[in-house]
Amino acid sequence: MTDQRQRLVSLRNPWFTGSVGAVLLLFVFSAFVGFVWLPSAQDDALFKGLLNAICSAAGAPRAWLSETSPPVLPKSPVSSVVLTPKMLGGRSNGTAIGRGATLALRCTMCHGARGVSAANTPNLAGQFAPSIYKELRDFQSGARTSAVMAPMVVGLSDQDFRDLSAYYASLPRDRAPDANQMPDIVATGSPMRNIAPCGSCHGDLASKLGAPWLGPQPRDYLKNQLESFASGSRHNDISAQMRNVARHMTADEIDASVSYYGGNK
Repeated sequence: MTDQRQRLVSLRNPWFTGSVGAVLLLFVFSAFVGFVWLPSAQDDALFKGLLNAICSAAGAPRAWLSETSPPVLPKSPVSSVVLTPKMLGGRSNGTAIGRGATLALRCTMCHGARGVSAANTPNLAGQFAPSIYKELRDFQSGARTSAVMAPMVVGLSDQDFRDLSAYYASLPRDRAPDANQMPDIVATGSPMRNIAPCGSCHGDLASKLGAPWLGPQPRDYLKNQLESFASGSRHNDISAQMRNVARHMTADEIDASVSYYGGNK
């Protein structure tokens, strides 16, 4: 019995040698695919180069490789606005609203005399003040591009943005259309595709700091923004959250969410 086992586990046994060799080849092939091939196929600069690809796939921090490695820069300007719950406090609300009303005279052609648009521009009446403030800052920095808005915010100060935000937030919202049945994409999202419910950030269910109130807004405006997020042409969302959501939404889901928030507009 012992002699048979010794003959079985022996390099002279072609079956043993072949089996061990096949396992070693499979191990080397798997390591090559997992640590070199697949990481190198990524566009992220973190995986460029053989050593970077291997260490990144193994979970080794980039700082271990080189402390002088340059930071990975975004391909396009992104928002640098930092929002906090009390960031727009500290100034007399009445003073801010009054000054904001004067500044808003330049906005009436597109956004209406009382912040309710008659065109395909967003309604600002009753909008969350941090959301308006963030978008204005992004237009000025170039994180959000618009041939119309860019020249409108040139020369405005941070205090101007705060007062404009306070003014529009103080106005009564446009009358919401008759509520349609909330579609699934708004009520529950699609967790398997990393799509959060729209209502969890944009009102109805809850709100997230910096996310705008969506109802009601013009349908064409909403659809254009969702498609811009999906294509990446709009990129001022925090942590790319809206880009990740929009690119995973189907055309029917986009239409359903737009119809719900846009109503008859």
